[in-house]
Amino acid sequence: MALLIEDYALISDCHAAALVGRDGSIDWLCLPRFDSGACFAALMGSPEHGRWEIAPRAPVRNVRRRYRPGTMVLETEFETSEGRVTVVDCMPMRAQKPSLLRLVIGQAGTVSMAMELSIRTDYGSIVPWVQRTADGISAVAGPESLLLQTPVDLRGENFKTVSEFTVSAGQQVPFALQWYPSHKAAPPPLDAAQSIAETTTWWETWSRQCTYEGPWRDEVLRSLLTLKALTYAPTGGILAAATTSLPEKIGGVRNWDYRCCWLRDATFTLYALLISGFTEEAVAWRQWLIRAVAGSPSQLNVVYGLAGERRLPELELDWLPGYENSRPVRIGNAAHQQFQLDVFGEVLDALHLARRYGISEDENAWRIQQVLIDHLEQAWREPDDGIWEVRGERRHFTHSKIMAWVAFDRTVKAVERFGLAGPVERWRQIRQQIHDEVCQRGFDRDKNSFVQAYNSQELDASLLMAPLVGFLPANDPRMVATVAAISNELLTDGFVKRYQTQSNIDALPPGEGAFLACTFWLADNLCLQGRHDEAAAIFERLLKLRNDVGLLSEEFDPHARRFLGNFPQAFTHVALVNTAHNLAGKQRPAEQRSRS
Repeated sequence: MALLIEDYALISDCHAAALVGRDGSIDWLCLPRFDSGACFAALMGSPEHGRWEIAPRAPVRNVRRRYRPGTMVLETEFETSEGRVTVVDCMPMRAQKPSLLRLVIGQAGTVSMAMELSIRTDYGSIVPWVQRTADGISAVAGPESLLLQTPVDLRGENFKTVSEFTVSAGQQVPFALQWYPSHKAAPPPLDAAQSIAETTTWWETWSRQCTYEGPWRDEVLRSLLTLKALTYAPTGGILAAATTSLPEKIGGVRNWDYRCCWLRDATFTLYALLISGFTEEAVAWRQWLIRAVAGSPSQLNVVYGLAGERRLPELELDWLPGYENSRPVRIGNAAHQQFQLDVFGEVLDALHLARRYGISEDENAWRIQQVLIDHLEQAWREPDDGIWEVRGERRHFTHSKIMAWVAFDRTVKAVERFGLAGPVERWRQIRQQIHDEVCQRGFDRDKNSFVQAYNSQELDASLLMAPLVGFLPANDPRMVATVAAISNELLTDGFVKRYQTQSNIDALPPGEGAFLACTFWLADNLCLQGRHDEAAAIFERLLKLRNDVGLLSEEFDPHARRFLGNFPQAFTHVALVNTAHNLAGKQRPAEQRSRS
């Protein structure tokens, strides 16, 4: 039986990431594709395709876990009839190659423990060649090697490495698993206790930069830590999530690879970092963005790899059963080939925000912006695939047109506020033309609401973005009516769905959970309307969804009361940070972005 998605915690060294279950299992280790070419553990709940478990042999009475405050170092305490034991899980901040450290610490009594390691590479498809070493084992499969070092006795059993050992109060038993290229020498041993202590200090030092002092400081800091953990330090790219193919509906086909960087996240992420005190990460993300989008605007991707790779071919892995039999399991994402008009607005808004916050101007930023806006002068008129990356026919999505307006609005303001040179009068005219068209064709007078697309009566939660980007004031009667309509038609048990998936816009079977970022956007709209108490109530309801270590996924099933979608989701945690600032901070991104 697979663990629930919310039963996992994330550990990371800002190069790679792993998910640790509350039962002591590590069922997923994500390495950058261009670094290693594969993962060496498979999808959650699939031990035959890769797993590493350390847990008591006796029945567990109670499990408590937490991150060490201000860190991504995880502690899981197991209580049995024999006593108590803590397993500390950590990915040490990179000195060599990706490593997983597990330190078993006796707390009370003498507890019998079991360790089971199933090493599989190439997404669970390859069983490696395993050999004994002086202090553990090595495993080789093609280009990849793993080295496990531990003082406990190990043995092979059914293509697994297993061990039984005991740990008494005050005793520590270390396990160090290191990845390295198989054509190179094995890395030197790691001192698990020392490396964990050093990593704890590194994260604590990083966390002290947080400037948020509102009523939800712990929740905001945990979300910021999660964003940092999803950052690829060498390039500044930020993963959308650490996983692929966790389903939006259990047993369904809406299973996508989120181990990529979406341009759409750019401005939201910059706001979350900058207003929280993390300028270095914001600068790195802005620089990643400029490098990624450089080139012909007609070739602008929606989504890129961690280093800015443009080709992300989508493949289905038919040997993997998928989480709770949700198939297919996919790697890569075909959305990289889509045309999504809104990303132009996000990119140019991010560059505008960087100027507003005094981030030194990259000499290429304005050149790239001009090339993009020149292309957009005609491209904004075209139908597109939309924010939700639907796999049906292209349409004139209202949100997409709003974000095209943002692109011209921020480019006009680059001239007006920062003295940059360009044909500003032409840009002003196009900005007004887009605004007029959206208000005429994107607003349905019979429904008294903005709608998902021109000539449609469907609602879409992306319309909640209109006041947040300054397209219309939040108190404009049309927006007040749109918020009311979305609350009436897309709200399920207090949580917002993206759109009605039973409509025929995406050529996929219906059914998914509520989209958590959209629910944060609803709170932001209510806050801008002056309905602070209602907004705060929604925010508190969202905070209660977080799992026991403060993490959120992409979606939530209000009926089964469980997480859905890839995990942990950067977009959700970015939305949490921004809404916390909107409700309580001196700097409110919803107000600032709407005024721009």
